[in-house]
Amino acid sequence: MIEVKTLVKRFGLKTILRGLDFSVKPGEFVALLGPNGAGKTTFLRILATLSRPSLGSVQVAGYSLPNQAAQVRAKLGVVSHMPLLYPDLTAEENLRFYGRMYGIDEMENRITTVLKMVGLEPRRRDLVRTFSRGMQQRLAIGRAVIHDPEVMLFDEPYTGLDQDASEMLDDVLRSVAADGRTVVMTSHDLARAEELATRFDILSRGVIAASVTKKALKRTNLLAFYKRSLEESS
Repeated sequence: MIEVKTLVKRFGLKTILRGLDFSVKPGEFVALLGPNGAGKTTFLRILATLSRPSLGSVQVAGYSLPNQAAQVRAKLGVVSHMPLLYPDLTAEENLRFYGRMYGIDEMENRITTVLKMVGLEPRRRDLVRTFSRGMQQRLAIGRAVIHDPEVMLFDEPYTGLDQDASEMLDDVLRSVAADGRTVVMTSHDLARAEELATRFDILSRGVIAASVTKKALKRTNLLAFYKRSLEESS
């Protein structure tokens, strides 16, 4: 579903990604982990068509970037720590606005389905500016899945959430993954990543330094694997 080969991203004289290779099978949930400055957000922005690679090849859902960005966007749902919602519209109005952008059929049924999935159906007619941070983030996921994308990208979705909101977001993420979507999520919360993901990739110094599946990880723990991977890549 995602195939990246020898990806390089430069900003002026500074190289952020240094020949990165990365592939994800349909239905995998990959947690992309690494220290600040490793290039996680830069990499997700390239996958999300928001930034262009300097060198290398990137394919998402069978389409190449950057030349087929429009086709890729139709297959993507993207969630960051910024909800990207309209605060003076209601929950359902936000979803209707984004749904029209994708030309969704049976819009009202789809809106109801998504609001139930993210636990906001009772608040569908409330203005988003009255929502808590956690509720806004759940609606942001609803916005991202309104067109039933094949691939979901989450860039630090838990930033700024309290414990209760984080636990509710856990449930929504499990629901998203259970539908068979391919998920890539960046996170600094190793415990949460270990619970949710099926694979863990460690990004260090602009490349994938190590990768392990949840099944293989049972012989150790994610924190130990993470620390060892960073030490070996330094």
